Amino acid sequence: MSADTPARYTEWPVRVYYEDTDTGGVVYYANYLKFFERARTEWLRALGLDQRMLAIQEHLLFVVRRADMAWRQPARLDDRLTIRTRMSELGASSMLFEQQACRDGTILADGQIQVCTVNAGSFKPVRIPATLRILLHKAQ
Repeated sequence: MSADTPARYTEWPVRVYYEDTDTGGVVYYANYLKFFERARTEWLRALGLDQRMLAIQEHLLFVVRRADMAWRQPARLDDRLTIRTRMSELGASSMLFEQQACRDGTILADGQIQVCTVNAGSFKPVRIPATLRILLHKAQ
């Protein structure tokens, strides 16, 4: 893939449960962030990365620094959603993800989520280790 060709999205299925909705049966807006978090975790897992082991062995955590979201249409109880995820930028100590919640090909919500790397003890920003950077760059 060339530098000017964006990475393709990976997809993660989500079913909307009663606990995800408000009294009107519509997915509560903050729950899209939970869906996106799960999809990013599975994206990392597909690369062979275990966040728990990174914390223990590398003292490295991923934390959300910023989320810019847009909600377009409601998802409802029992909907089957597809959460689409791709990393669009890789910085020295951060990654920018583009994510979408879709139902039957229609984008219901989308956002850009900036994730930073911090030391597990101090929570101070740290550079992404070289071996991890190579793996992430290949996935970009």
